[in-house]
Amino acid sequence: MAHVISVASGKGGVGKSVVSANLALVLAQKGKRVVLADLDVGGADAHILVGLLNPPLTLTDFLNHRVSQLDDLAHPLPIHQNLRIIPGTGDTLATANMPYSQKKRLIRNFQDIHADVIVVDIGAGASYHALDFFLMADHHVAVATPDPTSILDLYRFIKLAAIRRVLSMFVMREVMAEGLSNRDYISVEEVLDVAGKTDESGRTIAETTLRAFQPSLILNRVSGRARVNVSQLKKLLKEYVGGDLTLLGEVPEDPAMEQAVRAYVPVVQHAPDSPAAVALKKTADMLLQLIGSTSSQAA
Repeated sequence: MAHVISVASGKGGVGKSVVSANLALVLAQKGKRVVLADLDVGGADAHILVGLLNPPLTLTDFLNHRVSQLDDLAHPLPIHQNLRIIPGTGDTLATANMPYSQKKRLIRNFQDIHADVIVVDIGAGASYHALDFFLMADHHVAVATPDPTSILDLYRFIKLAAIRRVLSMFVMREVMAEGLSNRDYISVEEVLDVAGKTDESGRTIAETTLRAFQPSLILNRVSGRARVNVSQLKKLLKEYVGGDLTLLGEVPEDPAMEQAVRAYVPVVQHAPDSPAAVALKKTADMLLQLIGSTSSQAA
C-alpha cells in the first residue's frame, strides 16, 4: 500500500503546490512510483505546474461517478515515467463544497491507488475538507514562509488539525462523541478536559492520540533577512498542541522558482542546480528517511 503524504498550509500564497509538485518529481526521480493528487478543491492548479494544461479527466469525474476509481484518473506525465497526477477540481460550487459522504468515498478510494508514494496537495486554510484530507495521510507536511502571518496561520492550522484528530478518534464511542461534538473548541487543552469529564479513559486516549500526531514543516522563501525561530515554534507546538514538529527543510528565496512556474515545469527539472532545487532535493531525502523510519517501526 502506498505511503500517503499530505501537504497543506495555514494560508494561501506560500508556495504549497509548487513544493508538492517538486517533491513528487524528486521522489519519482529516486525510483518511487509517485502519484501527485490535487485535493485543493475550489482552487486546483497542480496540473499546470507539471505541464498538463488541459487534463481530459479530473477529480470532478470521480466525484460525479463518471469514473469509479481514483487510479483511473492518474495521468502519466512526460517529465518522468514514474510520475502520474490526479488533476483536481474546482469548476463548480458542488464539487468545491462536496457533502460528507462524497468526501468519505474519496478518502477511502486512496487505498486503491497503485503507487509507492502519493503526494496530496491540499487546499490552504483550515476548512473541514482541508483538515480531513490533511489527517487522512500517513505523513503530514505543512508549508509556511517566514512571514509572521504565515507562521501564525501555521500554528492555528496545526492546532485545529490536532483538535480535529482527537475528535475523530471518538466517533465510534457514541456517548463520548456526542459529549465532545456539541460544542466549539479554541484549544487542545479544552478538548482534553471535556474528554476526561465525559469518560474515565477519555483524556488518556486523547493524549495518546496527540503524541502520535507529529507533523513536519517545510519553510519556503527563506532568506538571510527572513528566518524563523524553529526551536521556539517547536516548543510552542509541543506545549499547546502536544505533538512534535519536525523541520524537513528550508527552501531559499530563488528567482528560479518563479521562472520554473512560468515554464510549467518543476524547478528541480527546470534549474536542477539552483539553490531552491538543491534544497528541495535535500527535503525529499529527509522525507524518504521519515517514510523509512515509520515503515521500520510499523514492521
